[in-house]
Amino acid sequence: MTKKWFVIAIVLASVWNGSVRGADVPWLLEVTKVPANPPREGIDRLTPLLLDGTGRAITTREAWERQRKKVSEVWRKFLGPMPEPRPAVKLDVLKTESLDGIQRTLVRYEGEPGLFVEGYLLKPLANNNETKPRPGIVALHQTTNASIDEVAGVSGPESMQIGLKLAKRGFIVFCPRCFLWQSVKDYNDAVAKHRERHPNSLGMAKMLYDAVRGVDVLVSLPEVDAKRIGAVGHSLGAKEALYLAAFDERIKVAVASEGGTGFRSTNWDAPWYLGPAIRDENFSLNHHQLLALIAPRPFLILGGESGGGAADGDRSWPLLQEALPVWRLYGEPTRLGLLNHRQGHSISSESFSKIAEWLETYLR
Repeated sequence: MTKKWFVIAIVLASVWNGSVRGADVPWLLEVTKVPANPPREGIDRLTPLLLDGTGRAITTREAWERQRKKVSEVWRKFLGPMPEPRPAVKLDVLKTESLDGIQRTLVRYEGEPGLFVEGYLLKPLANNNETKPRPGIVALHQTTNASIDEVAGVSGPESMQIGLKLAKRGFIVFCPRCFLWQSVKDYNDAVAKHRERHPNSLGMAKMLYDAVRGVDVLVSLPEVDAKRIGAVGHSLGAKEALYLAAFDERIKVAVASEGGTGFRSTNWDAPWYLGPAIRDENFSLNHHQLLALIAPRPFLILGGESGGGAADGDRSWPLLQEALPVWRLYGEPTRLGLLNHRQGHSISSESFSKIAEWLETYLR
């Protein structure tokens, strides 16, 4: 090998491993270092990830990739089927407005076959010299009767307007409405209607499907770089972001703020999520498996530790700790982290800055 090609090989290897200056957020070590003796109460069963079906240790990435397919299939079977193939994306524009350099458009599109959904599409107003497609973000809203209005910046507190704020930073953002607020009386009505259509599918299967449709919308747009798609969500939206990143490899980076990684950290047993099966002490699935499915794509959890509604914090670390050996099969550094801001079930301005920096860094 000539000296020139040797240098090029070293640089490419450094880029792959994230060791070139600027390739990672400067605070990566702070959020990927497991604290000593994190609390383990309420974690439930953690099936070993790096053992195959015969009990043999998995020590290579190739062996994990084979195991990964099996883990994904088991989870898919538990969640239940949703309609495939998915309908082609056709957006009907309901209204458009411009504000602060952003075009915000309310669109209607076919989610499931014959079932229509609304969402806000947020685009930075292009200048005449712009030619390159932009990265896209699926921004998933929290539990609120305002649904997509808050995340898209139509109403609600500024701290919850994460879709609008990310659009102002240059992303093309799509904010789909969760099925719990789609022409229903309440959550139970939404679940009942879902089960009428899909009696063998959980509420979380529907949320995942709708989030995947959000990705479909983004990649259908010529101004979006389909190879640079991220996801972000707070609370309920964070739950969706976890599942979306685990099951849709088009998601290259994601952030889940205060969704609750452990089953007992929040109401995962509700009928619109996973239902009562997860309470069984012999239930073999847990979210460390989803974290492993995401590897090696950067995934950040934000935790508020304590206070009303707080769902993530140091108690979430055991699940990440179980997944990290899988991530290490892909090389160092690992980009699975927990930022425990200890400010409760909220997104402070400092926390949003971290969210934005994480997405900007890994979707550059």
